[in-house]
Formats: sequence, structure tokens, C-alpha cells
Amino acid sequence: MNSKSDLTWEKVQNLADDLVFKLTGRHLNDVEIKVLWGAYEGKTYNELAENLGFSVIYLSKDVGSPLWKKLSNALGEEVTKKNFQQALRRYQEKRSAFGGTTHNISANNTASIYKDWSIENLEFPGGRVPLNSRFYVKRYEIESLCYETIKQDGVLIRIKAPQEMGKTSLLERILSESERQNYQTVNLSLETDSTVFSDINKFLRYFCACVSKQLGMPNKLNEFWDDIFGCNDNATNYLEEYLLADLNNPLVLALDKVDLVFEQPEIATDFCRLIRAWHDLATRSGNRGAIWKKLRLIVVHSTEVYSSLDINYSPLQGVGRIIALEEFTPEQVQDLTKRYELDLVKTEIEQLMNLVGGHPHLVRLALDYLKRQQISLEELLQIASKESSPFRNHLRQHLWNLQQYRDLAAAFREVVTKNTPVKLRSNEAFKLQSMGLVKTQGDDWSPSYNLYRQYFAAQLVEL
Repeated sequence: MNSKSDLTWEKVQNLADDLVFKLTGRHLNDVEIKVLWGAYEGKTYNELAENLGFSVIYLSKDVGSPLWKKLSNALGEEVTKKNFQQALRRYQEKRSAFGGTTHNISANNTASIYKDWSIENLEFPGGRVPLNSRFYVKRYEIESLCYETIKQDGVLIRIKAPQEMGKTSLLERILSESERQNYQTVNLSLETDSTVFSDINKFLRYFCACVSKQLGMPNKLNEFWDDIFGCNDNATNYLEEYLLADLNNPLVLALDKVDLVFEQPEIATDFCRLIRAWHDLATRSGNRGAIWKKLRLIVVHSTEVYSSLDINYSPLQGVGRIIALEEFTPEQVQDLTKRYELDLVKTEIEQLMNLVGGHPHLVRLALDYLKRQQISLEELLQIASKESSPFRNHLRQHLWNLQQYRDLAAAFREVVTKNTPVKLRSNEAFKLQSMGLVKTQGDDWSPSYNLYRQYFAAQLVEL
């Protein structure tokens, strides 16, 4: 660790998380924490990639660069991997001057998680699961369906589920299979600078520039962009006449975190119309149809965004093949337990699933915590809904989302405080289910997991 720094790792994590949450309403995710910790330790992206099993490009461009941009926007100054500690120190001094504090993260918990890169060859749960990971749980039927579907001309695959259900990990495997088919691939995450979403013209120019960059083709937007035509027409022409025209093999264009577009009413409608139009162009005959048949689209989005949308409005309703990710089965949880080399008996696996069901991320958090901390399942169950819990960031994120919609919070409070399933209005039921918070029992509703009942019964008392 950098002994010259007067900021401990715990302070760095607290300060950065505080800033990102105030800016975005989201806490640092697990991969962002890994990159932040690596930067604090003075590690290069190459070293991080080697130890964590991710690619250098992913850690630097998809995680690191957006993280430094978030901190820059939050602090009003340029923040980089090299100067972030100085920037956070100034922020801490300003907060101290005004009597401010940051929310506390247990120093003991943090130290134990990061004290050893290679403890039992574990991976840090969160974000995409590396292709060669021993902890990836195959979804054989879904994966086979996706692998066969992506071979179809002009296909559109829509992967949707609540956050942390494994969407991005599945996407990685579809892209890997596509590359084995000698297809060209572009993987574009729409988690980027918020200014890009300011208007549809700026967004589509950014979008097209990113696609051409990943294909290794020069940016020729000025040659193909004509203000006489609409933005969607310009984007279509750019792909049709420039990016797709001379391709010999199909192009798989994967768009991750598209829910961030859905949240922007200024651009969402036009962008969804564009995706629909591209999918439709592939059904045409003649040379134009042949060009668009080369394009295979994958759209990935979280369903939490539905909480802010009209229940009768689905941004891409009725188009493409929908892949909805389900929870792990008891057999899959048992298999994953063995991969963590944990000796849990059948009744303990039942206890674990009684707490978190088969939620992929929550199950992995639990098993990872049991392995690292060398504690019993009973001890984990006792702290599951407390601030020392490994589930705390997941729970806080849901709490923040509910606080933005008081009607949903009130409805969910009734669900978690009643011992029997309750009736909900269709609008509330749809949105809470899209957030992954409730499950149906006949015509009534109950919390998806007992963990949610324990945590939110206490947190929603005053809402």
C-alpha cells in the first residue's frame, strides 16, 4: 500500500462512494471498487487484469475511464488514476470544514476482502463473470438458444432482467461464440458521460463514432451526416453505406445498459424507432436487404427502468427475441457451493435460498463471504440485513430507487410488513416485479426474498 498517503483505503472508498452516489444515485459497484483499490495500491491496469481475470481494455475503458469521469463531474475538476487521491483529500478537507461526514464502511470487512489477491483463487463477485471463470454457472437452454439465434440473418436479441442477474456475463458468452463463427463483434456499453444524452443528434453521432472506432475504421461522420435529413436517417446511412457495405462477415452489435437510454425521454423514442427500423430493413429483399442481413443486434437492459415508465409503454415492445433471465435452481446453487469448496449440507442450502432465493449475485455474495470470512451460515443469517452485511450495497441501491417513487415504496412497505401475500394495483405490481422486489402467488404478491422482508420492513417504516 502507498505509505505516503494520509488517506486510508477505507477513507478513499467512503469518499469516492459518497461522491458517485450523490452524482448518480448509485453506489460504486464491485468492479469499480476493484479498480479504485488497484489505483490506490499503485497497480497498473495490466496487473489488475492479470489478477482479476478481466481484459485490460474492459478495466481501463469500460470501468476506469467512466469512474474517473464520474469523480470529475462530482468534484468539478479533472480526476485521473494518478491524481484521484489528491482530489479526494481536498474533498475531505472541504467536508470537514463544514462538519460533513461520509457514510461508514466497515474497515474490518474491507481489509479482509482486499488483503490477499489470491485467497483460495476466489474472484470478487460483481459485474461480468470472466469467460474462463470457475464460478460461472451455465444456463444451458438459454445459452444454446442465443447461440443458434445469433446465426440468423438480421436478428435482434433482447436480454432483459433486473440488475445483477447475469445479463452482461451472458452477453460476453454470446459474443465469444460469435467470434468463433468468424463474425465481427462490437460491444458498446451506453454507460457514458451524461452530456452525450443531451440531444438525439449528439447521441447518434457518438454512437456511430464508437461503432466505427471498435471496428477499426476511420471516423467519417462528416462525410455521411447531412443536416437536411433526420438524425435516424443519417445514422442508418452511416451504417448502411459505410460500416456494413464492405463487410464480408456478419457484424454482431451488442448494446449494453440500454436502460440508460430509456431513462432519457428526449432520445429514447427516436433511438428505439431506429433499432426497430434496422431490424425491419433486414427483412427486405434486394441489395439493401442483403446489407442489413449482415447486422445482428443484441440489446441488453435492466428492467428497473420500468419503474419510471408508463405501464402500457415498453420501449421495444413486440420486436426481437426476448431472453428473460431466471434465478438459479437449487441444483445450480448446490453446484456453485461446491465450486467455492464450501461444505454446506442440503438443509443449509435450503436456508440460504430461503434468504436470497436463487438470485445469482446475492448467492455469489453469500458464498464468497462465507469462504473469505470463514464463518458459519448461521452467523451470516444473523447479519444479513445489517450494515455489516455483504448484501448492503445491493439493498441500498433498491432503497434509493424506492425513495424516488413514494407510491411504490408505500406499496412495497405493505408487502414486507404483512405475513401473508397482499393484493397490489396492476401498475404497482408490474413496476415492483420489474425491479425484482416482488413475486406473485396467485393474484397476490409477496417479497421476492426474505432478505428483502427483513431489510425493508425496517427501512420503510418512516416513508
